[in-house]
Amino acid sequence: MQNDLYRIDGVFGDGNLYSSANDLLKWTEAWKREFLKANNNLMEAFQPTVLNNGKLSNYGFGFQIDTLNIQYSHTGSWVGFYNYMATNLKSKETIILLTNNSNPSASRAIQQWFNHKTVEFQKSTLITNVRIIDGTGLPERKGSLRIKGNKIVEMGLLNPYIGEEVIDGQDNILAPGFIDTHSHHEGRLEENLEAIPVLSQGITTICIGQDGFSQPMDSLKSRYAQHKPAINLLSYTGHASLRIKQMGLRGLFRTASDKEVEGMKMDLENELKKGSFGISTGLEYEEGFFSNKNEVISLAQIAAKYKARYMSHIRSEDIQIENAIDEIIHIGAQVNLPVQISHIKIAQKSKWGNAPQIIQQLQAARQKGVKISADIYPYTYWQSTLRVLFPNRDYDNPAAAEFAVNQLFDPSESILLRFAPNKDYVGKTISQIAELRKSTDAETLQRLVADASLFEENNPDYSGSIEGIMGKAMSEEDLKTFLSWPFTNVCSDGGFTGHPRGRGAFPKIISNYVRNQPLLTLPTAIYKMTGLCAENLGLTDRGILASGNFADMVLFNPAKIQDKATITQPQALSEGILQVWVNGISVYKDGKSTHQYPGIVITRN
Repeated sequence: MQNDLYRIDGVFGDGNLYSSANDLLKWTEAWKREFLKANNNLMEAFQPTVLNNGKLSNYGFGFQIDTLNIQYSHTGSWVGFYNYMATNLKSKETIILLTNNSNPSASRAIQQWFNHKTVEFQKSTLITNVRIIDGTGLPERKGSLRIKGNKIVEMGLLNPYIGEEVIDGQDNILAPGFIDTHSHHEGRLEENLEAIPVLSQGITTICIGQDGFSQPMDSLKSRYAQHKPAINLLSYTGHASLRIKQMGLRGLFRTASDKEVEGMKMDLENELKKGSFGISTGLEYEEGFFSNKNEVISLAQIAAKYKARYMSHIRSEDIQIENAIDEIIHIGAQVNLPVQISHIKIAQKSKWGNAPQIIQQLQAARQKGVKISADIYPYTYWQSTLRVLFPNRDYDNPAAAEFAVNQLFDPSESILLRFAPNKDYVGKTISQIAELRKSTDAETLQRLVADASLFEENNPDYSGSIEGIMGKAMSEEDLKTFLSWPFTNVCSDGGFTGHPRGRGAFPKIISNYVRNQPLLTLPTAIYKMTGLCAENLGLTDRGILASGNFADMVLFNPAKIQDKATITQPQALSEGILQVWVNGISVYKDGKSTHQYPGIVITRN
């Protein structure tokens, strides 16, 4: 007998024994005859086994046992090969399958046969004539990609199967679906299940539960099981949401008691068990601002226990930014878990140009073993509340208001997006409102904050956001420096309304920083929108085009992809995305929804 043993998998028997389907059928018939004689020794191979821990296993000595159908089976596979043997004693049927295909879909067909159902093989789709950028940062390569079900099954120079759907990519770029690591699109997703503003950017997965605010995992799973979206979601658990549950809305402006922290830890642990990817904090917002380091570290330790992650809108992006970055580095070092800075920026005019020093601070931490990363959106405008313009929460201090208008934002370019006390102010800059009120920019800022606080006090049942501003506050050079850092991935930090980043962030990376003012190569830009995003979130089967990964993909023309949303026209959709697939299903094509909704809530476990 020829010795075909290749020791590539540590198995010493393979390659030395040859069998045909007929041989295996004869062998199966032989043990069936012995089994029917009730041979006690043989019976042990076909009985459920009690494990050392007392649990019952349906794997006997060599066979998988399906007691319901009185069926015994075993599978095997090796490089490019798959086999399946099954016997149903009730129907007296035996099926032997040997195939030179490593895809186990044939075994599913056999189960359909045994259950007297129509045998259906999954249809495949071949996307050909494309330039593949796989999300790893490697250069593009010509080729084809095959989808079967919700997975990528093959890549390379492929020929179509008979009857297979073939899509001609017309020499466009095929890349992994973009992953938005910091999104607020979920706020209106239930009424926009087609998610056109998301898909028109090429985004297939959004990460929600940001800035310390989240929904319970059970609620998310239930909602999107009933109302399936076109995109995938995953969620962090919000620190502020944990605080609100334990301390109440009116009790947040203090440090938490030991008992309250213990309650938060229990709630976080429950959410992590249900699939949350980690804990998010919004320490610059009032709901999280009054927490101390010990409270945050205690919760981060729970995340680390479950091998989850920590993501933070850090405590300061302006006057205390260096200390705020030290805080997140300290958390990552002490707790030993991956930490990510949300929407990294420098939002203080006198500190513009300090991005290289902050990168040095982050690099030094990484060299010491801290797994720290960041995400960023490609705009010099932020969107938040008026209150963040008072870093010390001294809203009645005229000097603080003067500092804000001189250092923390440009009142002549910063637009009020929401203002419940006077909706006529919405869409106007702070300077325009000041002119209407015949006051200075600083006085107007103080008055707006006071009016919003009074409205909140007089309307305790008001459910919407009382105020919000789009603030011009960052420098383009700092943005480029942060974007260039190898551990910064792209995000939108956007929603369906408001800031143009919610409809244009990802295309803008390519149109502006690859094509118009080259800062990144296209493979690097794609990596920062896919593979690096997946790595920074802890996703293992998305973000890279590879056999076995989920078929979340985007087809686009790199010469025509373009963001269209602007500060004055924030609702304009991006262009240049030709087709998008989510879990193997085409959901967006030629600027329109396909009205397919294969999106899921992705869980960590």
